Amino acid sequence: MQLNKSFLCLFLLLAFSLAACGKTTPPATTGTPAATGTPAATSSGATTKVDTQAVFKQSCVSCHGVNLEGAVGPNLQKEGSKRSKDELATIITNGKGAMPSFKGKLTDDEISSLAVWLADKK
Repeated sequence: MQLNKSFLCLFLLLAFSLAACGKTTPPATTGTPAATGTPAATSSGATTKVDTQAVFKQSCVSCHGVNLEGAVGPNLQKEGSKRSKDELATIITNGKGAMPSFKGKLTDDEISSLAVWLADKK
């Protein structure tokens, strides 16, 4: 009986961990862009700032870890030495393997900023 309870707890923990991957919470708007933001061009040509680290924390940390060390998803600490910003933007937008698509969950500016930020990780 104890083995069944342990198995059930492990199964539920794994299920909740996988379910959390890709869940996003809309970023809080304070009216002022964060100092760590990456400039991104909008369709109107204006430049906005995206707090890339906040986007990562809200959308990616559950699978890739606080320090990009990997958890459910792969380690991203040196992702820029493996992929270009365009490749990263495509993966973030469309998903890959077990990674879900973030199209419609993140704005184009947020996806672009994340791709640039990750491409700098070498």
